[in-house]
Amino acid sequence: MPSSQMKRLIEYLRGLQQPGKELSFDDMRRGMEASNAWNSRPPEEVQTTPECLAGVPCEWTQVPDAMRVSESATILHLHGGGFVMGSIDSHRGLVARLALAARIRALAVGYRLSPEHPYPAAAEDVLGVYRCLLDRGYQAEQLFLSGDSAGGGLALATLVRLRDMGLPLPRAVVLLSPWLDLSLSGDSMRSRADEDPMVSPDDLVRMSAAYRGELDPSNPAVSPLFASLEGLPPMVVQVGTAEVLLDDARRLAERARSAGIPVDLQVFPDLVHVFQFFGPFVPEAGEAIEQIGTFVQSHL
Repeated sequence: MPSSQMKRLIEYLRGLQQPGKELSFDDMRRGMEASNAWNSRPPEEVQTTPECLAGVPCEWTQVPDAMRVSESATILHLHGGGFVMGSIDSHRGLVARLALAARIRALAVGYRLSPEHPYPAAAEDVLGVYRCLLDRGYQAEQLFLSGDSAGGGLALATLVRLRDMGLPLPRAVVLLSPWLDLSLSGDSMRSRADEDPMVSPDDLVRMSAAYRGELDPSNPAVSPLFASLEGLPPMVVQVGTAEVLLDDARRLAERARSAGIPVDLQVFPDLVHVFQFFGPFVPEAGEAIEQIGTFVQSHL
């Protein structure tokens, strides 16, 4: 059963829903940044520093020296937002909490958004940042790729591309409620639509079209669920049962296991899309992030 705090949060989110009203992407962006302003201020114990890598705005999050378990290990995080919204600012708090739980530094990537910059812009940005880190002497086995929602799909697509290019792969991957199928073919897209207070299938249709452009929605380049997963690193996947993307995570776990990839699928009953985002307010979020920290440390 969800905690009382989570129940209140879900009710609050349901109250924000406006059925039948279609917002522009600009309105979505303003709304996300405004509603997440509280999350742009990280915990006091971390320090953040902006830096441009490969022409892409990024931000480092440093944990205190006394708690850091590695000088070079780094979480490379890709924010969510359906490829059309979200930013380093909106996800600063989440990235900081991931870094604190893992006790290593993190780097958030401010990739370009659609529809102004459709595929492959975001994918090229992430690849450029990753290659920049390698060129600077970072060892791939000390890098952890993570992403939430659309950022999770972008993370998995990046892994597939790195493998196909013959580049060294990160040590492991962390996926939070990943959006992996832009064709929206999962059963939960329909069966959970009335339960999900955060993600609308209708909005996903628009976001999918904005990101993929002329590509078929089942093309593995934008829907990595349909890519070959052979040779990818271990992964942890967290998802709630009250979200339309539930089956994206479930199907990924099935396909990864069939490919011989170690995968820890963690399904949280009655929880919502990227509930980890609400770490300061609900205990389930903090507990899930601690599990991610344990996963990362177990692979250092």
